[in-house]
Amino acid sequence: MSWWRKDEQPLDAANLRTVAAASAAVVTAVQAGTAVLALRKGRRDYADAAWGPGLAGVALTGAVLGSGDPVRRWTLAALTSAWAVRLERLMAGRIAAHDEEDPRYAEFLEGDGTAAVVGKVFVTQGLAQLLVSAPLQVAAASALPAGRRRWLFPLGAAVMVTGAVLEATADRQKKAYQELDDDEKPDVLDTGLWGWSRHPNYFGDSVVWDGAWVAAAASPPAAWTLPAPVAMSYFLVYATGAKRTERRMEDRPGYRDYQRRVSFFLPRPPRS
Repeated sequence: MSWWRKDEQPLDAANLRTVAAASAAVVTAVQAGTAVLALRKGRRDYADAAWGPGLAGVALTGAVLGSGDPVRRWTLAALTSAWAVRLERLMAGRIAAHDEEDPRYAEFLEGDGTAAVVGKVFVTQGLAQLLVSAPLQVAAASALPAGRRRWLFPLGAAVMVTGAVLEATADRQKKAYQELDDDEKPDVLDTGLWGWSRHPNYFGDSVVWDGAWVAAAASPPAAWTLPAPVAMSYFLVYATGAKRTERRMEDRPGYRDYQRRVSFFLPRPPRS
C-alpha cells in the first residue's frame, strides 16, 4: 500500500532548493550583522545571541516559501520561534549583565585576527545552523503521507514542546539559585531538574531538536536528516556546552561529589 495519494509527491526538489537557498541567505545575514556588531564592540560573545534568531529565521523561511504541508510548516515555525524568543531573551540578558566578554571566547580566540574570528565563530555557527535546521527545510518542501506515518508529525511537535519546557524550567531554576544571597546559596545547585541531570537545560535543548526531526520524519525523505539532531546533541555536549561547563566547574567546592551523585546528561534519579 502506497503512503502517498496520487496527487502528491513526497518531496518537491525544486522547492527544497528555493527554501535552502533562502535559508542560507537568512543565516548569512544574521551572522554577518552579528559579526559586524560584535567586532565593533569587542564582544565576540554576541555570537551567542545569534543562535536562536538564525534558526527561527530558517523555520519562518520554510513556512513562507515551502510547498509542503502548510499545517506542519507553520507549526514547526511557531514552535521554533517560541523556543528562539525565550533563548534570545536569556542570551541577551546574560550578555547585557556583563561588561566583559565571556571568558570562553577569550580563551578560544586568543591571538586570533579578524578573519580567524569570523571563520571560527560566525561562519562555523552559520554552517551549524543550516545543518541543525535541515529537518525543517526538508519538511517545508515535503508532503505528509496519507498513512499512519503522518502521526509522527504531532508526536514530534509534542516532543519539541516537552524539550522546551524542560529547558525553560532548568534555566528558571538556575536563575533562582543564582539570585540567592551568598549565605543562603548552597555550593552546588542539586535540586529540581538539576538533581537528575547536571545539564538539564542542554538536555532539554537537545530534545527540542530531536522532536523537530521526528516531526519532519513523518515524510520519509526528511528521515535522512538524522545527522542534524545528532550534530545538535554533539554541539550541546562536546563543542560548546556541557563538557566545557564541567571543566570550569570541577574545582568548585562540592562539585566532585555532585558529579558522583548526579547523571551527566540524561536525567535519572540521583545516587545516594
